[in-house]
Amino acid sequence: MSAPGNTRSRRIVGILAVTQILAWGSLYYAFSVLSPHMGRALGIDAQGAMAPFSWALLLGGLVAAPAGRLFDRIGGRRLMACGSLLAACGLLMLARVDSIGMYWLAWSVLGIAMALTMYEAAFATINRALAESPRRAITTLTLFGGFASTIFWPLTLALDARLGWRSTWLVYAALQLFVCAPLHALLPSHTAASAGPVAASTGMALSEVLRGSVFWKLAAAFAAQSLVSSALTVGLIRLMHDAGHPLSTVVMLAALFGPMQVAGRIAEMAIGRRVRSQTIGSVTFAALPLALGLLFVFIDQLAAVAAFCIVFGLSNGVLTILRGTLPQELFGRAHYGAIAGARSRPRWSRAPPGRWRWRH
Repeated sequence: MSAPGNTRSRRIVGILAVTQILAWGSLYYAFSVLSPHMGRALGIDAQGAMAPFSWALLLGGLVAAPAGRLFDRIGGRRLMACGSLLAACGLLMLARVDSIGMYWLAWSVLGIAMALTMYEAAFATINRALAESPRRAITTLTLFGGFASTIFWPLTLALDARLGWRSTWLVYAALQLFVCAPLHALLPSHTAASAGPVAASTGMALSEVLRGSVFWKLAAAFAAQSLVSSALTVGLIRLMHDAGHPLSTVVMLAALFGPMQVAGRIAEMAIGRRVRSQTIGSVTFAALPLALGLLFVFIDQLAAVAAFCIVFGLSNGVLTILRGTLPQELFGRAHYGAIAGARSRPRWSRAPPGRWRWRH
């Protein structure tokens, strides 16, 4: 890669590294710490507090398909900046929420913001902005993003103790408005297609991809992983605290998740050139059920909880890279955003040859 290409890549990855940490931290990880307080303030139980957040994740998946096509067409500068503005609005609504209806509305806004600001959006932006080595840029970005939970779980706990949950959401809204939105506006306005020779000019069309079985197998695997990972990430602190472990200890152990994600991504970088991505994915997918079994049997033992957090973080870290790189390797770059969006979109559909399949 040329020196200008290196500079361009570093600039894009640097911007997205900051905004991914802030997006995941404020829109995703903070909820597990603040949701009990919000539930008590609104007079709802844990399930009632969780339901709108689950709806936000579902809505983000629904928005992912049309958003992916837009990322393919115009790149990420305007879309990600708009996503940060939506995130700021949604977080401001959470800070002022006083009814169940407003609570659901806030998470609806945040669900759309997630689709425009988190990893899938960042990967699509990289794919369109860089003519060369998007895999390296994606891997580097996920190394930084892996620290979001390590930073934001303790930070949210500290802010909540000092300021309260409403002011904590206000702080995170300000980060989205005054840090993430301006940084996203600094992303390149033109895509790789106008910058020089582009590998993205070749690749399978979405309609062709959907007719093959490989897409559906990949979608099913990542759908299952995403379901389990989301449930554990949001509920892990509550689960371990309910098992009798002190909250401060639980947060400290859960914070291992971030460094272990980074460690897993470093390991993937080291062996990724020598081992097929499909092989790495098979081994990594198998690790999570084993870790869950360990946690189920020995959840009252701190050593077992720590071991689970380590394995969970390692596997999640590797799979995040594969979410961004496997579609490129299997289907090409031309319609990456649309393909990734279709994979993230949950809906029943009649798929050839006449069988019902679950799209995610």
